[in-house]
Amino acid sequence: MRLMEYDGLVPAAQVINVSAKGELVRPPPEQRTAQPKLETINLTEFVTQPLPQRQYVLTPILPERGLAMLYAPRGVGKTQVAFNIGWAVACGQPFLQWYAPKARPVLYVDGEMPQELLQERAKAMIAPSACEPPHPDFFRLLSMDRQELGTSLNLALAHHQAAVEALLDQVDLLIIDNISTLVNSGRENDAESWDEMQAWLLKLRRMGKTVLLIHHAGRGGNARGTSKREDVLDTVIELKQPEDYELEDGARFEVHLTKARGIYGDAALPFEAKLDVIDGRDRWTSTSLHDDLLDQIEELTRQGRAVRDIEKETGISKSKVNRLQARLRTQGRL
Repeated sequence: MRLMEYDGLVPAAQVINVSAKGELVRPPPEQRTAQPKLETINLTEFVTQPLPQRQYVLTPILPERGLAMLYAPRGVGKTQVAFNIGWAVACGQPFLQWYAPKARPVLYVDGEMPQELLQERAKAMIAPSACEPPHPDFFRLLSMDRQELGTSLNLALAHHQAAVEALLDQVDLLIIDNISTLVNSGRENDAESWDEMQAWLLKLRRMGKTVLLIHHAGRGGNARGTSKREDVLDTVIELKQPEDYELEDGARFEVHLTKARGIYGDAALPFEAKLDVIDGRDRWTSTSLHDDLLDQIEELTRQGRAVRDIEKETGISKSKVNRLQARLRTQGRL
């Protein structure tokens, strides 16, 4: 027989057993949950504390102690982008329309790519680079394809999380590529399946780490699986192919910030990026979609379309639509 008992030393009800004689059988002390020790601070004292100003690992999308996700459909180019983000941070150099203020150590965890293809991409990425990391260990690669046969990594498990934590002592940026291959916690659409991973991400943030998750887009274009993944994130970056995309264009895509905590103005606007590999060397170009977007919003507004309709048509948020409409009015175009 089992009963629910509340013990003043335990913060929640626990299941205990009842012996054949009707006596309560308590679990051993090591199995009982210890009450957490919590600390509070009054608001007046809190606002006067000299906390350090939050800096950026990659301006403006990756703040220190930041949590972010980059997602895209298969084959769009998310691994190339993630790899180059890691290299830019390790070197302290720009990439696309972002830049790393200083060089920082990076750990890149890849769960999907054959090591031969990763090496090919790394060579093409490094060849045209204007600088290099101050130390070779500023960009370390954990490729699952290089592990012993039978070795797996499931970051939903505490002991696998601990194995990665052991590699993070001097690391500022952890890139996890990708969620589908490295996090197996049950049904993808089940919000509870993300609980263990979310708790770990928050722990990493308290440890001072910045984390970038790489993920696949679903059939509807949004990040695949539960939306709970985005709850604690600072930044969510979507890569998608332009409407006029042709197969021969290769890695050409639009970059949209679908969640941009603390990112304002032009820095939050979408842009188009393209990768050309010439003689084994990567060549990236990016162009602003700002003017085209303004033209599109001007046209839709003149048609009498509601802000909600413009949001659906352009893929940007209602607040951005309002800001761009205000800019058009300032320019005398509306």
